[in-house]
Amino acid sequence: MRRTVALAVAALAAGLALGGCGIGANSSLASVPPASLGPAGAVTGATAQTRGLIAASLASVPVQLDDTQRPYRPPESARLRDAPRAVYQIVLPDQPDAGFVVVYEFPDAAAAVDAGNEEAGYLGTGPARVNFPRDAQHVLREVGPTLILFTWSPSDADATTETAIAASLGTLGIGFSIPR
Repeated sequence: MRRTVALAVAALAAGLALGGCGIGANSSLASVPPASLGPAGAVTGATAQTRGLIAASLASVPVQLDDTQRPYRPPESARLRDAPRAVYQIVLPDQPDAGFVVVYEFPDAAAAVDAGNEEAGYLGTGPARVNFPRDAQHVLREVGPTLILFTWSPSDADATTETAIAASLGTLGIGFSIPR
């Protein structure tokens, strides 16, 4: 009798374990938004203008600004998660997975400022900080209805170049203070 109960329990456990391996096991919605790859179709001319300003500001830094070929999505506050975005990448030879510049677009400048304040506060929190190196620095700028976000670290292999990039981007629009 004990052996029959033990076999029944083992069979039930095996059936439940195997039941989670079928086609339907992965049909639930993802809890994390998908990474952005390159400019999104929902952005407008404001994002293109901001990209032009970014490229112009980087003219004095020996780097190349491209549309990204890699998925990238930084930690974002709620307003940024829901905003149309374009992702660009500044080519850093020693860091092929760095140099991302994200441009978020909002209906107007006031909405961009509100979202920038929210993101600045979020980047200063523990949940956002654990997703970056300990010494991460952020450039968060509002240019009309767009926000620019660039993150870098002084301990990176290309830190000298990234410092120059951050300084160049820091000349655009209005900046936000991010708590440390």
